[in-house]
Amino acid sequence: MSISNDVQRDRFSSTPLTADTTLTVADSGEVIFLDAVGEAITLPAVADAANVKFKFIVAAAVITSAWTIVADAAKVFGSVTEAGLVQLASAETTLTIVHTKSIEGDWITLESDGTNWYLAGQFSVAASFTTA
Repeated sequence: MSISNDVQRDRFSSTPLTADTTLTVADSGEVIFLDAVGEAITLPAVADAANVKFKFIVAAAVITSAWTIVADAAKVFGSVTEAGLVQLASAETTLTIVHTKSIEGDWITLESDGTNWYLAGQFSVAASFTTA
């Protein structure tokens, strides 16, 4: 698909997250702004999520609890950079954005090919992000 209108090409859909949530395939493409209270976020089943993409951005200056993002299987692969160092993720199920370390503007993306979720991200402070 080709969009020739520059204004429209730069637009995206966003959702402020204010409670625990289960994302669906229909939510694909959303930029999800994480608020000051960490929530539990469940991804759609990877087998149903071919070509699905989410971006999560820390949007609060003061955060009271961590955010967890959970996949239905150990199918998260990729890496994030924390304070200039690369942290790898291999066959992970749970991703945690640590509230005592993360700052406004830290982010991750998750994209699926229907077999795995692929992770990328950027954090300013070491130990801002963990996997399990």
